[in-house]
Amino acid sequence: MEQVLQEFKDRIAGATAERPLRIRGGGSKDWYGGALRGDVLDTRGWRGIVAYDPTELVITVRSGTPLSEVEAVLAEKNQMLAFEPPHFGADATVGGMVAAGLSGPRRAAVGAVRDFVLGAVLLNHRGEVLHFGGQVMKNVAGYDVSRVLAGSLGTLGLLLEVSLKVLPRPFEETTLAFSLSQADAIRTLNEWGGQPLPISASAWLDGTLAVRLSGAAAALKGARSRLGGEEIADAAGFWHSLREQQHPFFTAQEAPLWRLSLPPVAAPLELDGNQLIEWGGAQRWLHSSAPADGIRAAAARAGGHASRFRAGTAADARDAVFHPLAPAVAGIQRRLKQAFDPAGIFNPGRLGNDY
Repeated sequence: MEQVLQEFKDRIAGATAERPLRIRGGGSKDWYGGALRGDVLDTRGWRGIVAYDPTELVITVRSGTPLSEVEAVLAEKNQMLAFEPPHFGADATVGGMVAAGLSGPRRAAVGAVRDFVLGAVLLNHRGEVLHFGGQVMKNVAGYDVSRVLAGSLGTLGLLLEVSLKVLPRPFEETTLAFSLSQADAIRTLNEWGGQPLPISASAWLDGTLAVRLSGAAAALKGARSRLGGEEIADAAGFWHSLREQQHPFFTAQEAPLWRLSLPPVAAPLELDGNQLIEWGGAQRWLHSSAPADGIRAAAARAGGHASRFRAGTAADARDAVFHPLAPAVAGIQRRLKQAFDPAGIFNPGRLGNDY
């Protein structure tokens, strides 16, 4: 592995703003974010589980390790990555999982990727190996770097290792279906959200609300009796299809796919196109060819933001992917980029033109 690490350092030493590096694992999320630029720096040679202590619920993994390999090891101990990271391809790696910062259906119940990152090892623009989080040191700039890396799309440096908190798998799960309008589904989810119910995922589409219950058998029996609804057959397949965007909602439409992050209590948005609602109302997927400015304005009025997740056949796939940041937040992001990558050699433009 020392030879691989030295190769990484040599590539970084030879990179420039005119010839940057495109950090890439399995490439399963190449479509996500801004334009791809630079010479590929393949992380898959830097792989393997460094440490795993099931009793402490912590696993430390190199960035090029296949995500499926980590999940298989955890499954042997009846444990899991609770935030249910989407793979979007068989070659997904742990580094790509952290860099993309995407979470699956269980995110509203347990937290996002960044909430499970305990520590990280980063190779910076000088070829220095830095340890953050629970490992060795804090960032001198004052940021919680191990969490900042989640969702940074590789723009701050080359992630070498990450330590993740894992959780036991639920004893039992079941999914219930209810016939509800979008407005009634949002209202109902918010009512249930304030009650001691073992809800671990929710999704509304075309007049049907699906709610997953996870926990002990007694808790699920009580919740089923209280909520009613009809049990869904092949519930595991249903939630997997949402996580991996293989459900017909995602695959059968050509319009751009928008991801809207809103307050859970936000009323239904009157926008052209088809919608799917997750995370108790907080995440809303929209297939629409409506103008980007109109979609983003509607999301902003509701107290949230909108990003074009996937481009449609008629859309420019690399223009204005993410919702414009507020000036103060944009300033923080620029300073982060300047502090970690002043030469602009790591994944330039993946988060936007300035990053």
